[in-house]
Amino acid sequence: MGEKVKIKIRDREYAIRGPDDRKQMLKVAAYVDKKLKEIDDTKKGLFDDTTAIIAALDIAGDYFQVIKEKEDLLTEINNRSQRLIQSLNRVLS
Repeated sequence: MGEKVKIKIRDREYAIRGPDDRKQMLKVAAYVDKKLKEIDDTKKGLFDDTTAIIAALDIAGDYFQVIKEKEDLLTEINNRSQRLIQSLNRVLS
């Protein structure tokens, strides 16, 4: 585990430790705080646990979207590489 880092989410301070460096943990905490505030701003009057669940679902959705984009990009790179190899083979044959 890394160093203890103080983060602030929804105006509450937490001391956390994690495998990431301080800068990364602060960045993640700011992202979570931003998502919670977005939900608070658009869906007034929710209980904290409901807000947290919606934020978790939103963050998971963002994560899976990035994974899909990465997979699509890798597929495109692979396809282009295969076409390039085929073109090179035709020229060199």
